[in-house]
This record gives sequence, C-alpha cells and structure tokens, in this order.
Amino acid sequence: MAGGVGSRFWPMSRQNYPKQFIDVLNCGKTLIQMTYQRLSRFLNPQNILIVTNSEYITLIKEQLPHFPEENILSEPVGRNTAPCIAYGCFKIQKINPNATVLVCPSDHLILDEIRFQNIIFHSFQIVSQNSIIMTLGIVPTRPDTGYGYIQFEEDNIQTPYHKVKSFTEKPSLEIAEYFLNSGEYLWNSGIFIASVNHFIQEFKTYLPDIYEIFSQIQQDMLTPHEISQVNEAYLKCPNISIDYGIMEKTENVYVYPSDFGWSDLGTWASLYEHIPLDKNHNALQGNILLFNSHHNLINNKTPNKIVVIEGLDNYIVVDTTDVLLICKKNHEQFIKEVVNQLKKERNYESYL
Repeated sequence: MAGGVGSRFWPMSRQNYPKQFIDVLNCGKTLIQMTYQRLSRFLNPQNILIVTNSEYITLIKEQLPHFPEENILSEPVGRNTAPCIAYGCFKIQKINPNATVLVCPSDHLILDEIRFQNIIFHSFQIVSQNSIIMTLGIVPTRPDTGYGYIQFEEDNIQTPYHKVKSFTEKPSLEIAEYFLNSGEYLWNSGIFIASVNHFIQEFKTYLPDIYEIFSQIQQDMLTPHEISQVNEAYLKCPNISIDYGIMEKTENVYVYPSDFGWSDLGTWASLYEHIPLDKNHNALQGNILLFNSHHNLINNKTPNKIVVIEGLDNYIVVDTTDVLLICKKNHEQFIKEVVNQLKKERNYESYL
C-alpha cells in the first residue's frame, strides 16, 4: 500500500511527494525502495503489487525502475485502506484463486528482516490451514500514543499466535501506560496475511458494498478496460479503513506477537528513535550548528543553508525551502492540526 500522504510528517511529506518516496533516514534509499527490497528477498518480484494514487505512478517508476508496470495498481482517489486492499485481492484472485495475500504498508521500517521473513512464512503456513486473517502485533516498548493497539486473548493454546479480543485506536497517555503494563496489548503494525478467498469472503460479510463494487468489475481486470472500470468503482467506494471495516468486526482475526525492530515512522518523534544522536541527544539531519541545546530533532534539507540554534530543548525543527516548522516534541500531534487548518485556507494549498 503506497497511496498515503503521511500528514504527520509534514512539512517534509507533501501531497505531491509523500514520505514513502523520501529518504527520511538519510541512508540512500527511500522507504518504498527499502520495502520493495525487503519483500523481494523472499517473494517473487512478479508477485508483488503496489497500490497507489495515480499521482504517484511516475514516482514509483523513477524509484523502482525495474518494477513491472502492470503490477502498479492505480487509485484515482484516496479511499483509505479497505478499498485499496479489496482492489488488490480481487485482482490477485483473478490471477491465482489459490493465492495467499500479504498486505504491507510501503513506509514502515523493519530492522530484523530475517525475523520478519520467518514470521511471514509461518503465518503463510497457518492461514493455509485455517480460515483466518493473521495480523502482526508488535511487542510494545513504550506507552506510545501514536499507535493503534491490539488486545489478545490469553488462551491456553500452545501456539505463538492468539485470537484478537479488541482494537483500540491511538489512546491517551494514561491508557497507553495501562496497555503497556498489562502485557495484553500489542502495537498494530497494519500488516495482514490471509488466503485471498478468505479475505474476499470477509469483504462480502462485513463490507458488502465494497465487495459488490469490485465483484462487478473483476471480469475487466487484466484487460484494457481495467483502469476505466476501477476509476468508476472508486468513486462509489466509501472512505473506510480495513481496521474499522473488517478487523474490528470479524471473529476470524488472530495476532502474532512480533519483535523485528518495527516502526511505522509515522511521526517526527518516531524518526528520532532511529537517527544517531550527538552527545547532547540531538538528532541532526543537514547543516546545523547547535549551542546549549538538548534532545531535539532538527532537519535541514535546504542546500546552501545552515541552521543555527541556541538554547533549545526537546523540540522538532524542520526547515524546507518554503516552510519552517518549530514544535515541541511532545506536542507533535499539533502538526496534523496544522495540516488540517492549511486545507481550509485557500491561499495555503501550495504548502500541502
């Protein structure tokens, strides 16, 4: 899935150049390049599909020049994750009705790729023998309020995976601390595994409108009519996430507790955790001079500019060619509010 905008990563992530296409770690590769490389190490590249907004197809071709063009699925408008996954599943089912589907976001970080690969292979085996959706839950290391949480049942089955009891979207700090201390909750990674037929059956049960929309156009997939039919179909689709539409309702979802160095890199604070720090615990990207400053994340990607800061503690500073953001690190949810405000201002559209 590569169609998101990443508004919490503003002002680096923009509508015309979102974070999956940015080298946020300064490692020489963008997040979508890292994701594709990770998956193609153990999956046939011909079996990898990228679902993205039509505006980003050129970016994908530039960053993944050897990726098969026919495996890029174009969304005319953003409709959240449920229609995105439905489109992918209906196309995969037409290609191979016996397929197993792995759904991955394109903009996440995974450090232990061998561990990740082993859990994916085990999950493939499990879903081939059971009519379930497997989701990977990340063992939490802190009471993070930026992640969704999965509560699992403490059953007596001697397996590494458990039945899901509940989903909770981004909780308050107090609730997140309770989740962490209880030992019953995992971070929601947004990674899912199921047989393609079971996935589509769950759409039929819990999102019948989306099921009907894509059922009617499945015959046109893999034909010259696919794009025009999908464009019309998306205009009929509700804007709904897979979590809200299916995962929170089905009885057939299980979670596999996982620990493979995962981060959704959804916020500047999460990026701070993965950048080398100086002696004063500052994470610095670009030409920066600091004096008497501690625990900051400062990003300056503007060529031929130096950022000089004195006496700043626990802040996010992002300097681009047209925006300067200065925000307390523990108030970074404010960034999404700023983006929403800019959407309402007619003269500020260019800054989105």
